[in-house]
Amino acid sequence: MAETEPSFENALSFAQELIRIPSPSGREGEVARRVRREMEALGYDQVRADDVGNVMGVVRGTGEGAPVMLNCHMDVVAEGDPGDWEHPPYAGVVADGCLHGRGAMDIKGPLALQTHAAAALKGRAPGDVIVAHTVFEERGGWGMEHLLASGAVEPAAVIIGEATQGDITTGHRGRGELEVVLRGLAGHASAPDRARNALDLVPGVLVALKTLAERQDTDPVLGPATLAPTAVDVLPESRNVIPDQVAIVVDWRVLPDSTDEMLLASVEEAVRRELGGVPEGMAVEIRMARERQKTYTNREELRDLFTPGFLMDEADPLIVAAAEAVGRREGDGPARIRPWTFATDGGWSCGVYGIPTLGFAPGEERFAHTNRERLDVEEARWAFSRHPDLILALQRALG
Repeated sequence: MAETEPSFENALSFAQELIRIPSPSGREGEVARRVRREMEALGYDQVRADDVGNVMGVVRGTGEGAPVMLNCHMDVVAEGDPGDWEHPPYAGVVADGCLHGRGAMDIKGPLALQTHAAAALKGRAPGDVIVAHTVFEERGGWGMEHLLASGAVEPAAVIIGEATQGDITTGHRGRGELEVVLRGLAGHASAPDRARNALDLVPGVLVALKTLAERQDTDPVLGPATLAPTAVDVLPESRNVIPDQVAIVVDWRVLPDSTDEMLLASVEEAVRRELGGVPEGMAVEIRMARERQKTYTNREELRDLFTPGFLMDEADPLIVAAAEAVGRREGDGPARIRPWTFATDGGWSCGVYGIPTLGFAPGEERFAHTNRERLDVEEARWAFSRHPDLILALQRALG
């Protein structure tokens, strides 16, 4: 017997609790434990966590229907200066018709809705409803990659709970982060002739990146790939020392099917063409950005920050069934079908593992990662009410 009734009101209270628990990437542990308790209280048939800290719950189907997985992530980005927020970022305040705070729409609000919506299908869904909430989505998607690589879940389709404002989303560009590392010879700024200033190569590299940015491919649905230098890191940092290392960070929003090797080769060619040759005593290295990540379960890896892209055909029977099942909050007809502008864990589920993936959730993308983050309560209520029909429609379409 479930201790908690699956309902929108209970889901909203659950979301408020989650917002009150800060959970940056790598420190999702307390949120994960709270999610497990909620799944257990809702009467899930199976609840567990894996070795990187993803939390998985299963509501068993009544027959042999295809399993559908609901997914959100448990980590959030930093809040910045709390004084810049209209409401405290970790208070979970409901005011002026909205749930406010870090994670309200990205993504603890939708996480709570998914968790309760799945429980509401107990005894109704022909196939299993899997709910998997992952770690490290905000830093490349280690959680989802590990979850699917491990074979711990084998869904026939995935619903991502990133904000869509009630639309059905079919994919997004991926994201690559590269570093162009320039090396020279450090020296005292009072004697520049004894050094090889790594900054001397920066103008040429920036021209090469601008040229490369101007000849990016375009997808008719996702639009163009884009790249831009976003930071210049200099070592040593002392202002009276000529630096021997400069790293130019490049943010590249890539089209599906792009790989690390393709990105590196493109930048290498562009830089070689612009610089011609590298002066004696200097060097250029182009590499994918990596960071050492550690999960709250103490797993540690040096991780590439690449997030794959993906795109489902809007005429795919699953997309059509989803749009018809969800409908529109205002007016008649199927939901609008479009891509996201930002990247999600769907790049792993569909782009890498080939599992049909779509997005559906309340929330406006423009509030993500801002100090105005909020979730419209009535929009969330409507989205919660559409989840059962969406899940059942996908299971029927999967056969």
